[in-house]
Amino acid sequence: MAHPAYEVHEPVRRTSGAVFASPHSGRDYGREFLRRTVLDATAIRSSEDAFVDLLFADAPAHGAPLITARAPRAFVDLNRGAEELDPALIRGLPRRGHNPRVSSGLGVIPRVVAGGREIYNGKISHAEALARLDAHWFPYHARMQALIDESHALFGEALLIDCHSMPREAIDSLCRNTVEKPEIVLGDRFGASAAGEIVDGIEAAFREAGFKVARNMPFAGAFTAQNYGRPSRRQHVVQIEIDRSLYMDEARVRPGADFETVRARLSGVIAAIAGIARPGELPLAAE
Repeated sequence: MAHPAYEVHEPVRRTSGAVFASPHSGRDYGREFLRRTVLDATAIRSSEDAFVDLLFADAPAHGAPLITARAPRAFVDLNRGAEELDPALIRGLPRRGHNPRVSSGLGVIPRVVAGGREIYNGKISHAEALARLDAHWFPYHARMQALIDESHALFGEALLIDCHSMPREAIDSLCRNTVEKPEIVLGDRFGASAAGEIVDGIEAAFREAGFKVARNMPFAGAFTAQNYGRPSRRQHVVQIEIDRSLYMDEARVRPGADFETVRARLSGVIAAIAGIARPGELPLAAE
């Protein structure tokens, strides 16, 4: 089902309480946005989780819906809170308490892309920032919440899988002292956003598919995990970060030679995750 802000790929029949989401794979770069940015057509995509929506496209075949953003992350970041507005980018916005994401230019309307490269030459209006939220942020989150609510209604539990990718450069930098650099990082905010048994099962599925897996380091989960993860209410969120170098040419933002191989390996993982979220499999909340 298409919407200006997102697409929802529904299964023929919902058989799992899992919901898969890809908030950063949007690639509808509008002509006006490209005209205003000082970056070229490749650099503007450097923060995009390119092709992650395609990697997880088999979710509906395993009984779970997949919601994907249409607008790019450089235009509006759906994994940030709507209040995370950057006064260094938005005219007339007063400075508030310190927020490290906003200060670094990575608020809900980003000021920079990967590597701290400025998107604009100057500022945008507050009205424009709010219009982006109204057109994209609020509709996406409303639809994602509706999918979660449907899982609760049908199965009594919900498991949101927030799908992302991580630059190889970031892994090399942030995991410099790690013996085995991860290919997959599972984020559950150190147990706050999902029950441990669920994360154990997801980790086992990735390892069985041959991936090297880490938890919460260097990525523990951002707004979506924090805002939607409520294990005590039978609502679990696990963020998945995939090493981009496994499946794409990062410099040219193109699928790599191993793209289909990685996608096939992930299909088995998706099936296992959907199975974890079937009735009777998710852990009951503590009374």
